[in-house]
Amino acid sequence: MKAPFLIGRLLFGGYFLYNGINHLRNRKQLGSYAESKGVPNGEFTVAAAGIPLLIGGTSLLLGLKPKLGAAAILGFLAGVSPVMHDFWRNQDPNERQANMINFTKNAALAGGALALMGVEEPWEASVPVGRPGLGKKLKKIARQIAA
Repeated sequence: MKAPFLIGRLLFGGYFLYNGINHLRNRKQLGSYAESKGVPNGEFTVAAAGIPLLIGGTSLLLGLKPKLGAAAILGFLAGVSPVMHDFWRNQDPNERQANMINFTKNAALAGGALALMGVEEPWEASVPVGRPGLGKKLKKIARQIAA
């Protein structure tokens, strides 16, 4: 079960990491669009919204505090989706359909983030930061034997 979980985690986390980078790189263009949706100070808001994407995506990719990373992604999706993909307000059928697709996509991504919050830590194949290494484990065993 390690490989499917790892591949899925890399795809899921990579998606959000890429989008966080995209928010920072294209903040002017995305900011203009956000302002057209009524978001104040669009460029700053888009850049600020990219931060939980970067943190969450990186966290899931590396398996470092993944519950917090998934929570960051969930918070982003819950805050942004109703504002940016408000299909219920669109009169144009094509715009309504595009926003409905993006809203439901974000709802499914939020479901994935919520599901990952239920996976016990540490995750398999995570970057081993803050965990006892082999040397520390051997020292602990040696102390127990000596005692």
